Amino acid sequence: MPKIIKGNQIVDDSWIIIEKDFDGELPMGKLLLPLQYWLENRENLQLMCTGLWIDSDEEVEAIGFEANLFPLIAVNFPAFADGRGFSTARLLKERYGFTGQVRAIGNVIQDQLFYLKRCGFDSFDLKEGTNLEDAVASLSDFSVTYQTSVDQPEPLFRRS
Repeated sequence: MPKIIKGNQIVDDSWIIIEKDFDGELPMGKLLLPLQYWLENRENLQLMCTGLWIDSDEEVEAIGFEANLFPLIAVNFPAFADGRGFSTARLLKERYGFTGQVRAIGNVIQDQLFYLKRCGFDSFDLKEGTNLEDAVASLSDFSVTYQTSVDQPEPLFRRS
C-alpha cells in the first residue's frame, strides 16, 4: 500500500486517484475523483465514498461550499513551480470553511511542505523515492513565523 504523510505521521494511503481522462466503470474503494468528472456525474455518485482532486488550472469556486460534502480534497501540482494550489487550499479553508483533509498531490517537493502546511494542507502524497522521514521533519523547519496563515491566524506582534 502506498504511503503518505498525514499530519506529522507516515501512514498507509487507501485512496485511489482516478485520472482526468477516465472512462469506464469506477473501481470499488475510496476514490479521489477529478473535479470535472464529479461535476458531470454527481447524481450517480452519491452513495460512493469519494473525495475530489482539483487541478491547478481549475477553480475551487466550482464546488464552493459543497466542498464540505467531501472528507478529502486533493490539489494537484503539475509542476513544483506552479503555486496556484497554495491559494486553492487557503480558499477551501478560509472562504469555504472546509474542515476535511486537504492533500497535496503531483509534483510536490520537500522544500514546499512547511509552506503548504501553513496554507491549510494536512496531508502530502510525495513522489516515489522521497525519504518520508526527512519530509516529516521538514514540516517543522521553522519555529517562528511572522505572518498570518491558516495554521497561525495571528501575526507575531499580536501573539503573547
